[in-house]
Amino acid sequence: MSVVLITGASRGIGAACARAFAKAGFDVAVNYNRSQEKAESLTRELSGFGVKAIAVQADVSDGASVRRMFSAVKASLGAVDILINNAGISHVGLMTDMTDDDWNTLLQTNLSSVFYCCKSALPDMIRAHNGVIVNVASMWGEVGASCEAAYSAAKAGVIGLTKALAKEVGPSGVRVNAVSPGVVMTDMMKSFSDEDVAALKDETPLMTLGTPEDIAEAVLYLASDKARFITGQVLSVNGGMVI
Repeated sequence: MSVVLITGASRGIGAACARAFAKAGFDVAVNYNRSQEKAESLTRELSGFGVKAIAVQADVSDGASVRRMFSAVKASLGAVDILINNAGISHVGLMTDMTDDDWNTLLQTNLSSVFYCCKSALPDMIRAHNGVIVNVASMWGEVGASCEAAYSAAKAGVIGLTKALAKEVGPSGVRVNAVSPGVVMTDMMKSFSDEDVAALKDETPLMTLGTPEDIAEAVLYLASDKARFITGQVLSVNGGMVI
C-alpha cells in the first residue's frame, strides 16, 4: 500500500486531500503544526476507511523539523511514495507595510517548506525509481495579486520549483506537478465579507467558488497512475477566473 504525506493537513484543502487519498486506499500521514486535536480527529476518521493514518507534528518552515517528520513517518508507515506540499499561510496588505519578519515568515512557510520536504522525500523516491510530488500553488502565483505581493511571489516560486524539479528528477522515475487553486472556501476566506464573496463569485466565469474537495480531486488525479505521463505541469482549478 502506498504512503502519502500531506503537509498542512489538519483542515481545509489538506484535510480534503487526506480524505480523498484514504478513500482511494492510501496510508496517510497528516502533518500539522499546532492543530494537534484536529489532526488526530482526522486520523481517526481516516482509519475508518481501512487504511493506516498517523498525525505527525512539524513546523515545515524549519528544515530540521521536516527531517524529523520524515523519519517519524518512515518508522510508522514506511517511505513516502507521494508527497503533497499543501501547507501555507496568507498575508493581505500593502507591500510597503510588510515587515522583514512578515516577508521571511511567509516565504519560509510557503516556499522554503516545499524545498525542505522535497529534499527529504526524494532520496527514497529516487532509490525506488518511483514517486510523485504534487505542490499546491495558487492562481496568484500565475498572475499576481494586488496586496498579496509576498504570497504571489512565494507561489510563483513554487511553480518555478515544480517545473525545474520535474526536469531534474524525471529520469529517476519521479513526477512533480502543481495544482493551482482559485478562490476556495477555506479558513483563509474568513476575513472576507458576504459582499466580498459575492463579488468574487461574479468575477468567476462558473459563477461559484471552489471547495477543498475540488482541489483534492485534482491532486489525487495528478498523484494517480492516470497521470503517469504528466510531469512539470500546473493544473489550474479556478472556475475560469484565470485563463
